Formats: sequence, structure tokens, C-alpha cells
Amino acid sequence: MKSPRKVLMVAPLIFLLTVHTSASPAYDDQPSTRHSDGHVCIGCVLVVSMIEQLVQVHNSTVQTSMERLCSYLPEKLFLKTTCYVVVRMFGPDIIKLLEAKLNADVVCHTLKFCKQDPGQPLCHLYPLPKEAWKFTLTKARQIVKKSPTLTYSRSDSDICSLPFLAKICQKIKLAIENSLPFKDTDSDKYSVFPTLRGYHWRGRDCNDNDKMVYPGRRPNSWDVHQDSNCNGIWGVDPKDGIPYEKKFCEGSQPRGIILLGDSAGAHFHIPPEWITASQMSLKSFFNLPAALTDELNWPQLSGATGFLNSTSGLKENSIYLRLRKRNRCNHRDYQNISRNGASSQNLESFIESLSRNQLLDHPAIVIYAMIGNDVCNGKTNPVPAMTTPEKLFSKVMQTLQYLDSHLPNGSHVILFGLPDGTFLWDNLHNRYHPLGQLNKDVTYEHFYSFLNCLQVSPCHGWMSSNRTLRTLTSERAEQLSSTLKRIATSQKFANFNLFYMDFDFREIMEEWRKRGGQPWQLIEPVDGFHPNEVALQLLADGFWKKAQLQWPQVLGKENPFNHQIEQVFGDQGGH
Repeated sequence: MKSPRKVLMVAPLIFLLTVHTSASPAYDDQPSTRHSDGHVCIGCVLVVSMIEQLVQVHNSTVQTSMERLCSYLPEKLFLKTTCYVVVRMFGPDIIKLLEAKLNADVVCHTLKFCKQDPGQPLCHLYPLPKEAWKFTLTKARQIVKKSPTLTYSRSDSDICSLPFLAKICQKIKLAIENSLPFKDTDSDKYSVFPTLRGYHWRGRDCNDNDKMVYPGRRPNSWDVHQDSNCNGIWGVDPKDGIPYEKKFCEGSQPRGIILLGDSAGAHFHIPPEWITASQMSLKSFFNLPAALTDELNWPQLSGATGFLNSTSGLKENSIYLRLRKRNRCNHRDYQNISRNGASSQNLESFIESLSRNQLLDHPAIVIYAMIGNDVCNGKTNPVPAMTTPEKLFSKVMQTLQYLDSHLPNGSHVILFGLPDGTFLWDNLHNRYHPLGQLNKDVTYEHFYSFLNCLQVSPCHGWMSSNRTLRTLTSERAEQLSSTLKRIATSQKFANFNLFYMDFDFREIMEEWRKRGGQPWQLIEPVDGFHPNEVALQLLADGFWKKAQLQWPQVLGKENPFNHQIEQVFGDQGGH
């Protein structure tokens, strides 16, 4: 029989995947067993906590609460079915342990999803039991000592080792690792499929059977017969015989937007209703399958390349939507080349997914925004693993040389500095995490400590009670920002102009305060680390205003034919 842990890894207990994606650089050069165990432990504690809190919220039994959680999950990706399988396997043990008034930490250590290695500290999210830990754990193990689930291997946990999933898993892994669309018939790096690196990440292909048709290219023969650049403008005006592309777009300086970024740029987001028992309903997990197949990122709502209307209620739009509004010939010309765990040191592993042909395509605005992982890691001592200014200089120059050999002449590149992340601790540490709001028992300080103990924190340096460590992290971030600024002011390239922009989160917080908000409302509540949708929109607004003031040539001119384009072509085929 296959280990039930394999099933668990694709369950709605999907939080194992959730935390794995969010809580560590996804492309660590030296992944450790402890990191992997840490992700499994957090996933278990999250799920058991949800079950325990559903019992409280609905005044129901543990069995009913587990079934309730499963009932909320979609059928897609076999999430609901898998959940019920997991409940049958582990439910009896979880029921016994929770009915004995043991918390999620004890349950997960008892079931061996969490463990304390010799010489290592005990990692726990909730306050320790009043009785001694060893005594409590021994008592808990007695409760389930005859359980068959304890005999299954805890080491072989890769769902992709199952024969019927191996092939599809390999394709999906390649799509994610290469940052290229999973479904791309003509191999032009654009897709008609939304997720798995499809058009949520880069403009939707309008002909997936012709590799010479894709967003961002210069029109082929003014697109008399077909829309070769997918901006929805093609054909000939019957009144004068002039091609619409020529009439409306010639001389308008079309350009695309390309982001080279990390999980912040991709808009990593875990909706709090996924883990908050009082907010869960049948509607809560509707978008879970799409989110999973986008690596728990929401690039379609990101500050740089988002194309959907904001869910935050703010009037500000993404940089892409502003460029499109400025010149509707820019329709669909966006690429979000971001990856969870990306940094200056590993960008080379996926920068080739960028699509730009120097001879055939329009110029582009490229935003380089590796804003965290050069100083952020989950190691016990994070400082030695931080990128040095010398290493940053070398890798950024390598990236810029690559761009110079691929971007069309007339492009622009903006290097974004790193933020001072001390605002995370300052604004969150004494507030309750979503898991702690019901019983007032888990603050962000507890949550950060739990991640740090397991060595899976997305940023031990800033998500720490150690003031000295937070200061050291900010000092290194400032050094790296200074290096980027020095590059921008001293280096010249043939095909693009180079600029630098500070990532000043204090400006964003001040703007938000003026609107009646509080700084903590700008941070993702579940991971307590990433800027949320509101913050990303305000950052895009700040970028646009600075660019208009300092470098208006970067944004291009406003197209006087925008209204006519809308009259003739409507929404230009949508996104």
C-alpha cells in the first residue's frame, strides 16, 4: 500500500504546499531535510488548527468539522476527494487527540509530522502545555499507540512518485522551473491557458498554432489580414483603405512591460479565509485550484502586470493597465518573469523565459525588482547567507548584459532597490495572526518564532525578535541598494537606458495613513511578510508618478487615437 503521506501532500492539507512555497527560497542550492520536515510540520499544525477551530465555531464534533472542511473544497485537482481519503486515514487519531484536549502542536508531534531532532529546540506555534512537554507527548502517544498510521513511512512523501501522476508532474515541474507556459502549442512562450505560467503571467496568445503571432511584436504587414501582435487591432479601414494598425499605432511608440521579480512581484497571496474557521464557507476555496496552479501567486492582480480589476477597492491600477490606457496599442504586452525564492543570484536560471526579439518586437520597460531574497533566508544564522555587494554587482551586470543582447533598441531598464523590512516586526509582532484571532493565543511574534525554529522562515533577518539581527539585515539591504544605484549611474548599454528607483515602503505607509489606513493593513496577513494587493497598487502608483516626473520618455506618449481604437475594437479581445 502506498504511504498515506503521499496522499496528504496533495490534500487540502495543500497548506503543506502553501507553506513550502511561501516560507523558503524555492530554489535553494542546498535544500535540507530539516527544511522539508519543517514544511510538513507547519502544514500539519495549520490543518489541525483549522479542524480544532471549526469545532469551536460550529460547536460540532471533530469528525463533523473534518467533514465540513472537506465539503468546502472544490472537486478540481481531486482536492475534495483526497481530503475525504485523508480524513479516513488520519481522522480517528486526530479525533482521539483533540478530544483529549491536546493542541495542534502536540497532535502533529504525536503523529510524527513534526519532530524534535536531538540537540535542536522544540518548535511550537501555541503556548506549551501546563504539564511538562515530554509528559504530555508520552500521554498523547499512549492514546494512539496501536494506530496503524504510525507504522507508515514518513520519509517517502512525494506525490509525484505515484506512477499515474509522474508524467504530468514532470511537465508541471518543468513549466514552473523554466517559468514557461505548460500549454504552448507553438512554443512562442505565450499561451491560451491562464495558469501554469499561462496568460496570468504574460499576454494571452491569439493564435497558439503560429509562433510568429504573439503579444509585443511589431505588426506583420500592418496586420492587414490577421492580428500578429494580439493587441486586437487589425484589418483595413473601409473608408480610406489604410490598415488600422498603421493608422492608430504607427509612431505612437508602443512598448511592453516586463517584470523580473520574486514572490512579491508575482503577488504571493494566501487568502486568510482559507485558514480562518469563522470565515470559511463553500465560497472560500473557489479559487484554490487556480491559485495552486499559479504557485500561490496572483500575477493577474500584481502591481506591475496585473490586468484584472482590483479586488481592494482602490482606484489605482497596475503599471501595465496604465501603459495600456496611455496607448491602447500596448494591449496584452506584459510579462511577469517572477518566481518564488528568486534573487540576483538565481535569476540566470530562468531569465531565458523572457520573450523579446530585437528585430521583430517593440521596445520594453523592464523592471528589475529582486527586493527580498538577497538578504532574506530561513537559516539559523541568516547573515552569512546574504548576498554581498560584490556578488550582487557581478550578477546584476550579468543580467544587464543578457538584456542588452535581447531587448530591442529604445528599451528602458529600472533597477529597484531593497526595502527596509523592519516595518514587518514593528507593525505586526504584537498583533494576532489569523490562526490566533479566535482564542487570542498566537501573535505574529509566535508565528515568526515557529518559522525560525523550523528554519523555514521567508526572512529570519527581519521576522525576528532580535533587534540587532533586524538592524544588520537592513544595513545589508541598504548596501545592496547602494550597489544597484551605483550600477545605474555608472553603466551604459547599447539598447536600453538604465535607471534606479528606491523601494521606499515608508512613503507607501504614509500615503496609506493619509487615506485613513494603518501600516499593518499593507502586509499579507497569513505569511506576515509579503506586500498585499493594496501595497502593490500604491507602489505602482508611486512608480508611475516618479517616472512621469523624472523620466517621462520611459512611459511613451499618449496615443491620440485611443478613443477611436475603443470605438472600432471595443475591449480589443480582452485579456
